[in-house]
Amino acid sequence: MVLQAEEGLITTSLPVLVATAVPVERDAVARGLPAPAGEVRLPGASLVRTATGWDLLAAGVGPALAAATTAGALTAAALAGRPYGLVVSAGIGGGFAPGAPVGSLVVADAITVADLGAETADGFLPVTELGFGTVTHRPPRSLVRAVSEATGARTGTVLTVSTVTGTAARAAALRDRHPGALAEGMEGFGVAEAAVAHGVPVLEIRAVSNPVGPRDRAAWRIGDALAALTEGFGKLAPALESWNAHDR
Repeated sequence: MVLQAEEGLITTSLPVLVATAVPVERDAVARGLPAPAGEVRLPGASLVRTATGWDLLAAGVGPALAAATTAGALTAAALAGRPYGLVVSAGIGGGFAPGAPVGSLVVADAITVADLGAETADGFLPVTELGFGTVTHRPPRSLVRAVSEATGARTGTVLTVSTVTGTAARAAALRDRHPGALAEGMEGFGVAEAAVAHGVPVLEIRAVSNPVGPRDRAAWRIGDALAALTEGFGKLAPALESWNAHDR
């Protein structure tokens, strides 16, 4: 990916794809970037394209739909001769206390699927221990560092789950298996699977809207999390420029 300054804006010769679950997250990302330049229709989805080469995709809820939609966007871009240089999974999610309080931003140094495997009498076995598959994708360390320094995001594992955690027991079990976990979401691993299949680096950024644990809607701060997402993406393009210039 080559990043260059053009008329005071950071642009990419190989564009960036940002995949969120739902339009409200996509729109929060868009508010942190220059005004949209237009919309691109894809089968079953559409991209909002900014003037600086960022494509914003509401890919759907859950790892399967997010993977399928992201893979479609990656394929369409490659066939059009406009391949992506980076894929970013972004959105709001739960944070593990005390490391990721509500309103904070988390950038993943590991994107891990938490519930892909088998339950046994001795506990949960990840799919890797069953002899196939993978459970973790790791973004480039230099990129994670650059994004963390630029945005103030906390760095740790972001878990992908198909069922959002709603009990203290489930939260404790996840922390026991993944002591480095700071946040959970529902799409990151699916987006990462699609990116890796296309040979494209991947990043995951989550703004924390609620604590991971007992389901308590009164404790949700979705507006604060969306605002943190907007602020973070406002600082992200310069971080990518620095990473590309010095660390790739």
